Amino acid sequence: MKIGYARVSTLDQNLDMQVDALKVAGCDKIYMEKLSGKRDDRPELNRCLDNLRKGDTLVVYKLDRLGRSTFKLLELTAGFEKECIDFVSIVDGIDTTTPVGKFFFRTMASIAELERDIIVERTQAGLKAARARGRIGGRPSIPQKEIERALKLYETNEYTVPEIVEMTGVSKATLYRSLRKVAK
Repeated sequence: MKIGYARVSTLDQNLDMQVDALKVAGCDKIYMEKLSGKRDDRPELNRCLDNLRKGDTLVVYKLDRLGRSTFKLLELTAGFEKECIDFVSIVDGIDTTTPVGKFFFRTMASIAELERDIIVERTQAGLKAARARGRIGGRPSIPQKEIERALKLYETNEYTVPEIVEMTGVSKATLYRSLRKVAK
């Protein structure tokens, strides 16, 4: 079965062009959504993915209709391959029902995995180099004197929390966390 998914980012945009293309592509069922592609909680996409079965083909008008990040797209298509579901992107000319289409996505997945591994490797090397120079990382700690000063200012009821933050450099979160500790 060919299942289509069409998406636009805002309510005032129109799905007609995508739906027409999906019908021409032979989709038996079309899921339609008006939400940003950056969101992971797209109900119609989730329904669409839940209804895909082995041997089905998911068809989209264009890759960015399915997901905004390369990682998300590759994650989805890897799942499709695992579940024996084909994928077609009409405008992008991607069709995993063909050997070339499958090769293209496997190559892209390999490149994305390499990129993630390189980023992790660089991050680890950077942290190691920083530690060798005596840097621990993370936020600099606030001197206890400033936290105590912020607590005293708070107790006076003369200043607002934003004023205390500005005067002491103690963040709002640190101030509230310290107040909870004192209250215990």
